[in-house]
Amino acid sequence: MSTMFRDGLLSGKRILVTGGGTGLGKEMAEDYLRLGATVHICGRRKGVLDDTAKELTDRHGGKVITHSVDIRVAQAVEEMIEEIFTAGPLTGLVNNAAGNFISKDLSPRGFDAIAGIVFHGSFYVTLACGKRWIAGGHKASVISILTTWVWNGGPFTVPSAMSKAGINVMTQSLAAEWGRYGIRLNAIAPGPFPTKGAWERLNPGLAADQDKGREDSPMGRNGEMDELKNLATFLMADGCEYLTGQTIAIDGARFNATGGNFYNLSKLSDDEWQAMSEMIRAANEKDRASRTA
Repeated sequence: MSTMFRDGLLSGKRILVTGGGTGLGKEMAEDYLRLGATVHICGRRKGVLDDTAKELTDRHGGKVITHSVDIRVAQAVEEMIEEIFTAGPLTGLVNNAAGNFISKDLSPRGFDAIAGIVFHGSFYVTLACGKRWIAGGHKASVISILTTWVWNGGPFTVPSAMSKAGINVMTQSLAAEWGRYGIRLNAIAPGPFPTKGAWERLNPGLAADQDKGREDSPMGRNGEMDELKNLATFLMADGCEYLTGQTIAIDGARFNATGGNFYNLSKLSDDEWQAMSEMIRAANEKDRASRTA
């Protein structure tokens, strides 16, 4: 799919994408870079971030700056944002870093693992940027990546649904509070846009390029990454500053037709749940090993 935006649309913009080394974050970071922005990406795996930065700049030129940080730690976030703003204020932030998995067994540990990144981390980064924008008199745009479950709940993804619902309310609340400063906050609620990391935890056993969801999507397909990137670019660009406080679904009307969540997993047997849990555990172990390698 060809881009719908002119070259240089984001020239002069300085945008931070959390979780920008892989998946949706990497895709959005690439589009921002291609359209002229200076891009900052952060995450816990410095090697992955540096590899992504090299890959994207080799392809498009420009500048991608990497930051190794655990956004669950408020002081670490403060130090990263202070370092970034010392070189010049950001004009945009994408709260993309996330964690999620399907499970019928709730636990405090499982909840904390997700809420620490999605709920606490997104708030810490938004606050650290926001107070500097306000103090410096800078306009800015914040995008948070949510899900349609924020409207109707997420069976078997309760920690993520709760955390993203909190960020949905943050988006609405701070849009009202910070609107006077020219700071906009919006969110995107994607339907199925397969990426390897998320797919291994939400659809274990299916390849990320498999067009799963055809039967429960009115459009009969998964989303195409360019469609999501175009929406993220529109929300980050100038020209529609009156748009704020909104969460926009991009899911082919899947939410309207079926609710867009994992309620259908209620039909699984204990053996099927066990098999899925083992595949998710294997994906987590692989990810953990890559962080310590």
